[in-house]
Amino acid sequence: MIELKHVSFTYQGQKGDGLQDINLTIEDGECVLFCGRSGCGKTTITRLVNGLIPQFYAGELAGSVLVDGQEVSDLPMHQIAAKVGSVFQNPRTQFFNVDTDSEIAFGIENQALPVCQLRERVDCTSAELHIENLRNRNIFELSGGEKQKIAFASVYAMNPQIYLLDEPSSNLDMRSIQELGEHLRLIKSQGKTILIAEHRLYYLMDLVDRIVYLEHGKITQVFTPEAFRQLSEDTRERMGLRAIDLHRVLPPRDHSLAPAPDPILELKNVALRYKKRTVLHNISLTAAKGEVIGVVGHNGAGKTTFSRALCGLHKACDGQFFWNGLSMAQKVRLRHSYMVMQDVNHQLFTESVRDEVTLNLPEEQSEQAENILKQMGIAELAECHPLALSGGQKQRVAIASALCAGKKILIYDEPTSGLDYESMRCACTLIRDTSRQAELSLEITHDLEFIMACCTCVLHIDHGTVKAFYPLDSRGKARVKKEFLLQEESEEEL
Repeated sequence: MIELKHVSFTYQGQKGDGLQDINLTIEDGECVLFCGRSGCGKTTITRLVNGLIPQFYAGELAGSVLVDGQEVSDLPMHQIAAKVGSVFQNPRTQFFNVDTDSEIAFGIENQALPVCQLRERVDCTSAELHIENLRNRNIFELSGGEKQKIAFASVYAMNPQIYLLDEPSSNLDMRSIQELGEHLRLIKSQGKTILIAEHRLYYLMDLVDRIVYLEHGKITQVFTPEAFRQLSEDTRERMGLRAIDLHRVLPPRDHSLAPAPDPILELKNVALRYKKRTVLHNISLTAAKGEVIGVVGHNGAGKTTFSRALCGLHKACDGQFFWNGLSMAQKVRLRHSYMVMQDVNHQLFTESVRDEVTLNLPEEQSEQAENILKQMGIAELAECHPLALSGGQKQRVAIASALCAGKKILIYDEPTSGLDYESMRCACTLIRDTSRQAELSLEITHDLEFIMACCTCVLHIDHGTVKAFYPLDSRGKARVKKEFLLQEESEEEL
């Protein structure tokens, strides 16, 4: 049993609301979903249960957090870890090894099992989670979604009684999200207790026992799944919550496609080898000015690699890049591009949100930055240190920085990770509005809601090649929905 009794917590240096008087009891074997707007306190609750607060996050804590009747703050971390397994929003923060097998085995090595049992546990974990293809791989060569799978596997191998998952679907493709749902059903059938902080709700509706809605650090409502489904779409959106049924996701009424001008970007036979392995294979395509391209494909398909090659982050790249008919060398592409990476912590450098957003902006355009801060809902965080923010808030800062960078090519890698519904829609509006200024925008994403709301066309990458590139006209919208919903229609039927 997990008990939170009159728990309040404010991070050191935090401005605004922290957790306020949280009272909640979670029974053994229960699956509870925590949802709400970015920064509402979801992640903080998970950190209280796994002991990261107060041991690793300083702040003012009041109240009691009990696991099986024991005060968590009084327990050493190794005792907590034996009961509570955590999958963090950014899986890289929990890796201790270079190769995947060692990472899966890391937690159980501390249980002093014989080597033969350890190997057997790793083998069983890989088989039960269907990740045999990720065995004996360099972790740093994996995609974001593949890293997420390894992070979950390392926890699963330890067989904890309690699972804490913070945005576990953020970097996963649709098939992997479906597999994640199956894994959660498996551990629930084993009697495990599951706490999930998540913005993507659709894959959890048939799994969770309760839905806890937080607002400004308070639990304002607790729903049964049945009551939650009864919420109108307008009510759910006003609460900042994402769709619960992807079949009903439609593009906004104002989502129209302007006639495409002449191509501004042309790629001819682009290829990339990495450590004797060909990652990209002879990619050729053209894109028009002002387009917002949704780059889709399964985890590890080569989407991020393609985008990094486009913006000049990979030097050893074969093929030709043309901009307005003129050849673009690697250094030129690097100068005219801006990429928001999956892990935005790597590109937050300054002491305040305002300084971060205006870093590449001329002083005479500071008003533009202030407007973007307001539209992204982070104006009140302007003087906060970027690294002190929640994951969703950091994501909004990174997007705002990109929009103010004044570059020709903007690339966003999983831009809606950690974003609630309102923040996602604001990001869509700003990206579409600034695509005319930036001239071209690419969105690497597994988020169907975002694609339908923001993109003008879809680029489907599969095994390092272009599987399809099509506009989001009525036919294209039907096609991308069917691809995301894993239906088996052939391209001819589409």
